Amino acid sequence: MSDRWPHLDYLGWRETCSALHLYLQIAGKYRLAHSPWLNHSWNATFSVTPRGLSSSPIPDGPGIEILFDLHAHRVVGTNGDGREASFALGPSTVATFHADFVRLVSDLGGTPVFDGRPNEVPYPMPFREDHRDRPWDRDAVQRFHRASMAVDRVFKAFRTSFLGKSSPVHLFWGALDLAVTRFSGRRAPLHRGGIPALPDDVAREAYDREVSSAGFWPGGNGIDYPAFYAYAYPAPNGFRSAPVRPDAAFWHEELSEFVLPYDAVRSAADPDDALMAFLVSTYEAAADRGEWDRDLLECVPGQPRKARQSDAEPSGTSSQASDVTVEREDGATKGRYRIVVEGIEADMTFTRSSETLIIIDSTNVPAALRGRRIGEQMVRRAVEDARRDGVTIIPLCPFAKAQIARRPEWQDVLRRA
Repeated sequence: MSDRWPHLDYLGWRETCSALHLYLQIAGKYRLAHSPWLNHSWNATFSVTPRGLSSSPIPDGPGIEILFDLHAHRVVGTNGDGREASFALGPSTVATFHADFVRLVSDLGGTPVFDGRPNEVPYPMPFREDHRDRPWDRDAVQRFHRASMAVDRVFKAFRTSFLGKSSPVHLFWGALDLAVTRFSGRRAPLHRGGIPALPDDVAREAYDREVSSAGFWPGGNGIDYPAFYAYAYPAPNGFRSAPVRPDAAFWHEELSEFVLPYDAVRSAADPDDALMAFLVSTYEAAADRGEWDRDLLECVPGQPRKARQSDAEPSGTSSQASDVTVEREDGATKGRYRIVVEGIEADMTFTRSSETLIIIDSTNVPAALRGRRIGEQMVRRAVEDARRDGVTIIPLCPFAKAQIARRPEWQDVLRRA
């Protein structure tokens, strides 16, 4: 098994994990206090680096960056004048860490003024008053970092296939989750708030647009094992019952999210592919059922040293939808449309309910073909065939339903109630 996906035993290191969580909150609150607000709290997050977790430059004093070096087990601060200050990470208390961090920021010419209470944790205690001894499991911390590197790599690859507004891949210190979020481009209903120890205005600003979000928890947040999650806000009708991949993924009723245990990814024949399947299938469940404009928002996954083909480029290249051939296969009651590009097949299945009615059941476009309007071409062919044959269509498939709903000129083939 690849060392990229190390074993993580949340119950075995949860006290160290809790300590790291609170330490990151202290540093994160310092960044939040000194950085102009960026939509959805992106001004406060950390990013994964080969050494650990970094704040990126904070506009305080000469400019300060905070790095949790999870290899050397130190907090390292650097500033724009070239100075560096650090202190060790080890068995300690939150109060001691807070004092060490305040001193580090002061030594670097910063102003260590920030909110002194944790967020999104039960029974929050002011940092200065938290004198409970906390352990520091060095091996577990390093395993968590290696896992975070692996997750970060797959999340970033997933992000390349989306042209719309998307968050960076970043770590939120509130819930200690590494996350990536896609946006439909539409406004969302007002969030009700009510997240423990988090101001309602922050929650409402975070969810003021429709989102499909996925992330990774080391554990906690209602589960006692490391896991991936995915949710949509607002959740469209049918979202929770959508088929998602891989088989180990499931809908968690209490969290109202899809969950995939980390161990199911780690033990898969190809962990990267298993995680990507979860990211793609949960996003598609949100986008199709929420009727996102997927043709506008998606593109072919990014590749090194290969520019994304512009939608405005003339036809004549293999990525253009006009170059593909849509084939139709008919059985006694079942059939499908299929497109094969460079040996990769996409298909859309249908059921012939009667001589005058077909039901479009599902559309499957592999990741390698996304962004080429492959699905659109199959729906277009189905519409053309329906007109020619004098039949009507019921698009049960959310993708086909969304495609037809966006095009009034196709809706003459819909079966009317």
